[in-house]
Amino acid sequence: MSVDLSSCRREFPSLALRVNGNVAAYFDGPGGTQVPTRVIEAVTRYFREANANCHGEFVTSQRTDEIISAARQAVADMLGAAYADEIAFGPNMTTLNFALSRAIGRALAPGDEIVITDLDHEANRSPWQALEEKGVVVRSVRVNIPECTLDYDDLERAITDRTKVVALGYASNAVGTINDVRRASALAHSVGALCVVDAVHYAPHGVIDVRDIECDFLLCSAYKFFGPHIGIMYGRRDVFGRLVTYKVRPQNPAAPYKIETGTLNHEGIAGVIEALEFIASLGDAAEGVEGHNDGAKTARGLQAHPEGASERSERRSRILAGLRAIELHERPLFSRLMDGLASIRKVTVYGLPAQAERTPTVSFTIEGRRPLDVARFLGQRGIFVWHGDFYATTLIERLGLAKAGGVVRVGMAPYNTMEEVERLLEAVEEFARH
Repeated sequence: MSVDLSSCRREFPSLALRVNGNVAAYFDGPGGTQVPTRVIEAVTRYFREANANCHGEFVTSQRTDEIISAARQAVADMLGAAYADEIAFGPNMTTLNFALSRAIGRALAPGDEIVITDLDHEANRSPWQALEEKGVVVRSVRVNIPECTLDYDDLERAITDRTKVVALGYASNAVGTINDVRRASALAHSVGALCVVDAVHYAPHGVIDVRDIECDFLLCSAYKFFGPHIGIMYGRRDVFGRLVTYKVRPQNPAAPYKIETGTLNHEGIAGVIEALEFIASLGDAAEGVEGHNDGAKTARGLQAHPEGASERSERRSRILAGLRAIELHERPLFSRLMDGLASIRKVTVYGLPAQAERTPTVSFTIEGRRPLDVARFLGQRGIFVWHGDFYATTLIERLGLAKAGGVVRVGMAPYNTMEEVERLLEAVEEFARH
């Protein structure tokens, strides 16, 4: 079954862009999605009506406090968190994760161990590898090649009684593989370690329930799901509360404030609320479409937490229904893309098949051609894709593609159409022929 969300295109002013006479086709979503008008208006409305710093005794400051509080609650609803104070904001996921690793590292001793994976974005590798200067041992779990899946036997071997942190991605930003984060979390907790999940790539495409997967920390970025450039961190209340962070002396020592160094991006936080409302609106639009309702009900069932208020429960239901609608819209586009790429001579596609447990993101190469040249050729025709390693540096090295310039990456978003997919395939085939 599928859901056609193409009507949402009218909400994205950037889709009117033309390149050399061609309407732009945005397949660059894995690097950051386009932004709907409601998010743009929320940002500008903040500047008009609420622009101030926090905790003042005047109306604009009070409005800012209210916006930040509302955004924490909205994100908590999206992630299935029990409490709004489990949600922290920062400049981006990488900065937040470095702050988290430094804080956790304060309690580590030489010989303590951290487990990361070869599949991950460097934002969930480098912050932990930086602790090696303290004598911490960092182990990296292997990837099965060519499937581009985690070697779970190697994961189990890597976790020992000395393991203090297991850090892994929910999904690969390079090849779309979805990892069994619940299994990783259970393995971490079996030896008393923490589990840190990078959900940056997964968040725009799938349901997240932090209490179901039982992670201790989870990070994502609003600009990957139609919002401004804001980093987000969930921290389980009891673990987050014990965390000793690096902060200035006057900073509130309680969670989540203890990790939010400096003044936050208030206007961007205002936009986060509307980004989540946009996702929810996609579920509203898909109500009554055959093949969607059952999925929406299934998604709604995931959020039935007894301590949640009815208003929160309704918003989470709408967000999850929106994510389900996105999945049903993207699936047939992605299947056609994968089938089309596989049929083009000289094209090699990496990772799992379209029907596997993966996000609608694919990377490929063309024999004898540089990914840079492929991306440039497509870009001149108004087709936006990424090339390189996308900070999934270790995975691209394991695939033996680093010296050749990495791969070409294409990702789906709800504003993409089948017509755009056909344009992309025709252009790739044209380039491969020459």
